[in-house]
Amino acid sequence: MTDLKSKEQNKRNIPVAKSRLRENVEAILVALVLAMIIRTFVIQAFKIPSGSMKNTLLIGDHILVNKFIYGIKLPFVGKTLIPIKNPQRGDIIVFEFPKDPSKDFIKRVVGVAGDTVEIRNKKVFVNGQPFQDEEYAIHSDSLMSAGRDSMQLQTVPPNSLFVMGDNRDNSHDSRFWGFVDLAAVKGKAFIIYWSWNSDNQDSILNYVRWYRIGDLLK
Repeated sequence: MTDLKSKEQNKRNIPVAKSRLRENVEAILVALVLAMIIRTFVIQAFKIPSGSMKNTLLIGDHILVNKFIYGIKLPFVGKTLIPIKNPQRGDIIVFEFPKDPSKDFIKRVVGVAGDTVEIRNKKVFVNGQPFQDEEYAIHSDSLMSAGRDSMQLQTVPPNSLFVMGDNRDNSHDSRFWGFVDLAAVKGKAFIIYWSWNSDNQDSILNYVRWYRIGDLLK
């Protein structure tokens, strides 16, 4: 009798252990939720597919974008719940392409709302002065193109941005399709965390651009 009673007491005192499967599922769900929150509101990774930002960004660069720096936005709607600041001239931003919002573009901000932008023989002028970050621009074509290398003075509308690629002769940007709405901006690119050179012709070790990993973007 005593032995039976003690066994019943021990059963009541031992907590019911969760199965390992349930613990693993819960851990995975928590990790997924945290990852979605971080990706939606804080940081998101992007891969550079084209050369429009050479030599600042190369094809195969993998970058992190700070989505929090311009405020917390509602997903899918683009409405800013907690505004922090707007993009500034010189910022490298990721945004939804105005002509096809399903595509993400990356360019450098040249003009903000109220600025005047003009291009004369490949030289960019903002508010009548040479663009401050023109040092990052490269020109691979010595020939002049009216639609690409010259543009009459334009004023950036409210809640809009004028953007250009650093690879000026090979960039599809505001010169051709107009302004970017602030609501379409996803964030500011700030670091290269990986870089893969698929055109490498040398050793297999040279597929990774080790010297670019960890570079902060300017």
